[in-house]
Amino acid sequence: MTHSATPAGPVIVPIETPSLGDRSYLAHDGDVAIVVDPQRDIDRVLALAAEHGVTVTHVFETHIHNDYVTGGLALAEAAGAAYHVNGADPVRFERTPVADGDVIDVSPSMRVRVIATPGHTFTHLSYALEWIADDVQSVGVFTGGSLLFGATGRPDLLGHEHADALARHQFSSAHRLADELPEHTHVLPTHGFGSFCSAGSTGDATASTIGTEKRINPALTQDEERWVADILAGLDAYPAYYAHMDPANSAGPGAPDLSAPEAADKATLAARIAAGEWVVDLRTRTAFAAGHVTGTLNIGLDGQFSTYLGWLIPWGTPLTVLGESAEQVAQAQRELVRIGIDHLEGAATGTPQEWTDGALGSFERATFADLAQVRHHREVAVLDVRRVTEFADGHIDGATSIPLHELLGRLADVPAGEVWVHCAGGYRASIAASVLAANGHPVVAIDDSFGESAAASGLPVVAA
Repeated sequence: MTHSATPAGPVIVPIETPSLGDRSYLAHDGDVAIVVDPQRDIDRVLALAAEHGVTVTHVFETHIHNDYVTGGLALAEAAGAAYHVNGADPVRFERTPVADGDVIDVSPSMRVRVIATPGHTFTHLSYALEWIADDVQSVGVFTGGSLLFGATGRPDLLGHEHADALARHQFSSAHRLADELPEHTHVLPTHGFGSFCSAGSTGDATASTIGTEKRINPALTQDEERWVADILAGLDAYPAYYAHMDPANSAGPGAPDLSAPEAADKATLAARIAAGEWVVDLRTRTAFAAGHVTGTLNIGLDGQFSTYLGWLIPWGTPLTVLGESAEQVAQAQRELVRIGIDHLEGAATGTPQEWTDGALGSFERATFADLAQVRHHREVAVLDVRRVTEFADGHIDGATSIPLHELLGRLADVPAGEVWVHCAGGYRASIAASVLAANGHPVVAIDDSFGESAAASGLPVVAA
């Protein structure tokens, strides 16, 4: 979605970060621009502004983020822009404090109105983008973790003891936006594209308006008690690394160092694996299963790499990455600085044969149909690494449930013998299979769609 600057409105350009399920935004009038909720790697924001031939003069944060390290302060300093953060947030850096009702004049044709929308956090703000022509027109509202596409931001990230109160704030905030803004106003959330910051499903929507949300969003179509009860009952686990984001963002993170990490040779890699450090193979699950350095873990760049690495790694563990190319390593590094992993011990590129003198490890990949066939002939253990709520919605009869984020701490609970491991689509199963293989378990990774194939293959699928 990109809206063109015309006498009727500004250009609004979303900046996608798929691995975290987030969007940042650049909006401009052809001359000056604002940026909302920028990610840590601000070079791509500055490049986008240069591409559009505009100057960033204002940077806005909707809230102190829990799922990534912000680039807001660094971007504001690099661009010489004002940095707008809620004045009630206890941050340790210079900012331009804003509060409910403030209006920021960005240019003669563009201004931003601040709307308090607590719920995701107590101090959450939304920003209505207004265009000034013959009159003032509401164009879009940057809703951060408040009103999402068909959902809202989750209310429990500040602790379960606040979840009920924040859920009620979230309900009220959604209604405030719906009541105060015209139906044509574009809804421009930060979360909700696979982010664990959302409560409820945002589906496959890529755009929405206030009018659309009034018709489809449960927060706007259900009564408060039912909605709060449904939201609180549906809350699931969220990544462990979130605990480190608020302190980092409140301190005022600087720009990241994206210079190439030190090269690691075979002996260095072997020593790091032996020492219990993390050595992560960035290649696809297909490539990893076919051959890998024994003891390495597979978290592919083709999925939610930073989310799952940040969720699983014991915080502060030394990390080395293996990629097919320097470009893969650079992509991983970019992903990692977004969640505050700023230092890599090293990296190696090429093929597994170039990373070790030992015999390569491997494991089989299979489908649910293969599992159904095997179960006719012999007993095999089935390990389901989806989250608890996914397992409850339906699972293979007899499967052991160990959510992926609990696996490293529950290896003693893994069934003995050959283990067939699955998730919803294959990505998490490959991560789990690499963990099991590194710990000596004979494993088969099911690389298949649970929803489409499990029951269709004749496997007994039951609800909890």
